[in-house]
Formats: sequence, structure tokens, C-alpha cells
Amino acid sequence: MCRLFGFRSVILSQVHQSLVQADNALEVQSREHPHGWGVAYYVRNSPHIIKSTSAALEDKIFKKVSGVVSSQTVLGHIRKATIGETNILNTHPFQYGHWTFAHNGNIKNFDKHREKIIEHIPEYFQKFILGTTDSETLFYFILSKVSKDINLSTEEINIEEFTNIINEAINELIEIVGDLNFDEDAPPTENFVSFIITNGNLMLAFNGGKKLYYSTYKNKCLDRDTCSSYSPECEAPTKTGFVNHLIFSSEPLSGDNIWIDLGPKEILGIDYKMKIFKKTLD
Repeated sequence: MCRLFGFRSVILSQVHQSLVQADNALEVQSREHPHGWGVAYYVRNSPHIIKSTSAALEDKIFKKVSGVVSSQTVLGHIRKATIGETNILNTHPFQYGHWTFAHNGNIKNFDKHREKIIEHIPEYFQKFILGTTDSETLFYFILSKVSKDINLSTEEINIEEFTNIINEAINELIEIVGDLNFDEDAPPTENFVSFIITNGNLMLAFNGGKKLYYSTYKNKCLDRDTCSSYSPECEAPTKTGFVNHLIFSSEPLSGDNIWIDLGPKEILGIDYKMKIFKKTLD
């Protein structure tokens, strides 16, 4: 299966440590996930995406990109293919406008269910599905549900409203493809739909069967005496409902961040105000 990384912060930050240097960095994880990589980073709310079909560990471009990326929002993915050949169209993250999406999982019997899923995606969105993966189809399935209630160009989206829409979308998907699998020993052909989605301001993740961890604070922030954005939430669980950063990762990364297991069926995200919200799939 694939590996995911998501980063959202109130300040511009480099993510070289998480992508390359940490013990469990994406580059290291690519030893077992060799079918390509992609990094989306946002500049003035616009996503810049760089992808490759090479293994990140062997790709000089991955090291170069990871070394220069400084952003408030980053989404990274390394691929271990289950559905769809290894090519650039099938490499995550996928993009539509400001939205980017990365998936770790599999839709069981996708060939059988694909047309039924497509029926829930308006023709306007269907024409943007360029690859053959279940992941890209899932992205447009989710966007289709979101666009019914929210203008996709809107930056100021309420996280609770967005989470409830995601909850409904996942339940509709389950009605089509069957229950999600949360058995860690299950074969990769089962139903897993863990993912991260962002528009540069909002970022949300769902544990749909493949592990995800998140962090909103550190043991001690090394920049606490110099950072103008420092607050108590940087070094402790939030008491206000707002955070200064949120990181998602398929594996806990080495360093000062405190990692929390995102539980089965849990949805967690932050909005443009960095307000955090979590709920369990109904």
C-alpha cells in the first residue's frame, strides 16, 4: 500500500526533515513503495505539483524538491500500485483547481464497481479523470459530493460542514463497494480508503482502513523564543479548538512532534482559521 504525508501550518515551513531526513521519512518508506511519488505544495493558495514514476529513494528530483519546498501546506505521497499501471497519470496527488488529494488503499473489485461510482460523478467532473486508478475516481466522487453544498472555489469553508459532507460521501461509497476493512493483516485487495484532501487552507484526513497518525504539537518547539506565532498550542493539546500546525503521516516521524493514532473510521481536519474538528464516521 501507499504512504501519505500532509502538512498545514500558520507559518511557512520547510518539510525536508519529514520528506527526507527523518527515520520514517517518505524517502525511506519508498524502499517498499517504489511505484512513484508526488509532492503538492501551495504558493499563494495555488498548488504546485511535482510527480515522478521513479522510487523516491532513487530520485534526485525528490531530494531537490524536498530541500527547497517551503510552504504552509504540503501534501506528499509515495505509491505502491494496486490498481492502474505505473505512469504519471496514475501518480498521486491528484488535482482539481485548488484541491489536491492522495489516497492509501484500494477499492475491492474496482472494475466491477467503477461504473456505479461514475454514475455519482457529474459529466463535468468525469472528463477530468485521466488515469485508471480507483484513487482518482474516488477523488472526483468526493468532490462531486462536496460541490453540491459548497462552492469549490471558496477558501473559507467551515470544517464541521465539510466533515459532515465527507461523512455522507464515504457512507454512499460504502453502499456501492461494501464495508471498509480495518484488519491490519487483510490482503491489499480489500476495501481501504484512507486519504488526505486539501484546498491549501482546509486539510482533512480519514482513516478508512490504513493507518494514519497526526500531530498538532511538540515536546518543545525549538523556535519558541523567536517565533511570532508561538502559542501554548505549539507544545500541548489545544484548549481553544485552534492549532498552529497539523501534520498527518502514515508512520510516526522522528523528531519532537507528539504523534496520535487517528482511529478507525475517524475523520479529522482543520479549516482556514486552523480550527480543528474530529468525528467518527456515522
